[in-house]
Amino acid sequence: MAAAIAAAAGVGIGSLYRRYRTKEELFQRLAELSLDSWNQAAERGLAEDDPWEGLAGFIVTCAEFGQGSLAPIAGTIEVTEEMQAKSNRSDALLAALVERAHQAGVLRPDVTAVDISLLIEQYGRSPALDQLRKQGRDDLVQAAADAHKRVLAIAVDGLRTCHPNPLPGDPPTDRLFTDRWAHEAR
Repeated sequence: MAAAIAAAAGVGIGSLYRRYRTKEELFQRLAELSLDSWNQAAERGLAEDDPWEGLAGFIVTCAEFGQGSLAPIAGTIEVTEEMQAKSNRSDALLAALVERAHQAGVLRPDVTAVDISLLIEQYGRSPALDQLRKQGRDDLVQAAADAHKRVLAIAVDGLRTCHPNPLPGDPPTDRLFTDRWAHEAR
C-alpha cells in the first residue's frame, strides 16, 4: 500500500519513508488528512441553507474523495490523540447534519449517522473503475466514473423521506466504527 501511496503522490517510496519513519506513522497521517477532508465537507454541508442539499452534498463529496478507503487498516494502527480528536469532531458534525435533515423532514427517520458513514464507505470506491484503471482501459474509465456517480445519486436519493418501506434490520451502532479502530498491541 505504501508503494501505491508514493506513486499517487508522485514521489519515490524512499522519500515517503524519509518523512514517515514507519508505515504506521504514514497511515496515521493519512487518517488525519482523511478526517480533515471529512470535517471540511461536513462544515460546508452545515453551512448550506437547505438541509437536504447540505447532507447530500456532504455524502457525495466524501464518496468522491474516497472517504472510507482507509477502512482496511482499522484496528491495525494505534489511534493517536490527534486522530481521536478529529474523529470526535467528525462524529459531532455528522450527527448535526443528520439531525438537521431529520428536523427538516427530508431524511428518512430510520436513517442514522452510522448508516450515512457506511454508505460513504461503500461508495468511496468503485470496483469497476479501479479494475479498468488497473487494466489501462482508458476507453472505459470515464464511462465507469459516470456510472459510479449515477449509482451514488441513486443511493443518496434512497435516503429521502418519500420511501414508504422501513429499512431492514436494526440500525448499526457507533460501535461498528469505534471497535473496528481499536488497536490491539501485537
